[in-house]
Amino acid sequence: MGQLLVSVADSAFPNLDPAREVLERIGANILLATEATPDSIMKVARQADALLVTYAKITAEMIGQMSRCSIIARFGIGVDNVDVAAASGAGIVVTRVPDYCVDEVSDHTMALLLALVRKIPFANSLVNAGRWGMPAVAPIHRLRGTVLGLVGFGKIPQLLVGKAKAFGIKIVAYDPYVSESVMTSAGVQQVDFAKLLRVSDFVSIHAPLLPETHHLFNAEVLAQMKTTAYLINTARGPIVDEAALAHALDAGQLAGAALDVLSSEPPMASSLFGRDNVILTPHMSFYSVESLIELQTKAAEEVVRVLTGQLPLNPINPEVLNRTTRGADA
Repeated sequence: MGQLLVSVADSAFPNLDPAREVLERIGANILLATEATPDSIMKVARQADALLVTYAKITAEMIGQMSRCSIIARFGIGVDNVDVAAASGAGIVVTRVPDYCVDEVSDHTMALLLALVRKIPFANSLVNAGRWGMPAVAPIHRLRGTVLGLVGFGKIPQLLVGKAKAFGIKIVAYDPYVSESVMTSAGVQQVDFAKLLRVSDFVSIHAPLLPETHHLFNAEVLAQMKTTAYLINTARGPIVDEAALAHALDAGQLAGAALDVLSSEPPMASSLFGRDNVILTPHMSFYSVESLIELQTKAAEEVVRVLTGQLPLNPINPEVLNRTTRGADA
């Protein structure tokens, strides 16, 4: 067996030192694509034993050219940029890191909620424009006793619960894949989606991007929310129909919104720009120096496990693990 090759499709990191440190344990050579384009990625990935990827699209056509690859490991939680079905067909396991930034995203969600209800960005802009006075930001309502509705109840929203409760906020959640007992043990009331929309003063999205969640928050759904409610999205941009959201804000159907993710990133233009009741941040909720080190380390450790014949901890398509192993033995 020759030296193992691990290719990196794209990187949003200052450097790849944490991943290199892990992969050096098995003597792997690491090659980073010069650009996040299919041609550039395939130059380093065609004969690779493993592929690490951040945001680059890994298509079925690309996967078909990876003759030795055993694992595609995503630097991230979601895997919507990887054709998982094609990977499964090729016998390639796809992994993710579902727990690397739970503190950061739950903190960011809480920060957005507080900034929305206290109108902090708007107040800051007024002061910087030379306007000083509380009446300009009225009305502002008390947080204690309000209701936060969580759409999805995975690791991040579960960690958010305690942070919101510290402000006296009540929590309801909708997640068809999580049992009522799990929610009850966290002090959260399980509700259906319609009730969540009806009772929540804040709706925070923590669902994965799937065909059934694409534009889940469309005009019909937004119309079911309180006119005093706020929408927060730190999950995936396409879950929210941004045109419908802009229309709902124009029509006074919602009090405001805070989005860390958009349908197109970076956005060339958006009907949500320039609004006093909308906060936009540049897909940064996952970020801290520590979270990026943790992310690289955990993704690279999955590669090491697979290339040394062990089982990965977080496979998306575990069914391929029962098949003949490809890669290092090829």
